[in-house]
Amino acid sequence: EVQLVESAGGSVQAGGSLRLSCTASGITLARRWLGCFRQGPGNVREGLAAVDNDSRTKYADYVKERFTISRDTAKTILYLQIDSQVPEDTATYYCAATLTRLSALIAPFRPAEYRYWGQGTQVTVSS
Repeated sequence: EVQLVESAGGSVQAGGSLRLSCTASGITLARRWLGCFRQGPGNVREGLAAVDNDSRTKYADYVKERFTISRDTAKTILYLQIDSQVPEDTATYYCAATLTRLSALIAPFRPAEYRYWGQGTQVTVSS
């Protein structure tokens, strides 16, 4: 069984930082695009950042340099660092992995490009 497991999110004050991680079982995270998404109450799931097998990164325009996606050298763990958090960051955060290394090449922030998803972790930012 394939599973992506996100670390616990939590509650933070505005201006704070948080690092989320994502590990996998049943598949290797190598040779795939890995993406981070979030979904706030009443909102659609939006892409935040993505990283390919060669650790090249892409960020959504609205991320505004506050988010950093990375993967460890063994390509077994995905990280999302969120800095200068604002209440609008309150959402459920998801990690996702594509089926192949070519998936998501054109549209790395399109949820349909990703085959495997984590269960989601809640992040709440208070003002």
